[in-house]
Amino acid sequence: MRPAVSERMARRAAELRTKSRRGSAVDALVVAIAEPGSTVLSSDGEDLGALAANAADVFIEIV
Repeated sequence: MRPAVSERMARRAAELRTKSRRGSAVDALVVAIAEPGSTVLSSDGEDLGALAANAADVFIEIV
């Protein structure tokens, strides 16, 4: 069985979460998957914004 999230992606999410010291594991995965150059639509700008600040060209748009 193949995992839904690769080890590489999980490690990147953990790195983002460690650097930002904010957000949940799911928030970190969303931002890691959005790298590079995507926009994430959310009502939670604080945690995702902190994670995106450490990511490669990820933008958070509040809806």
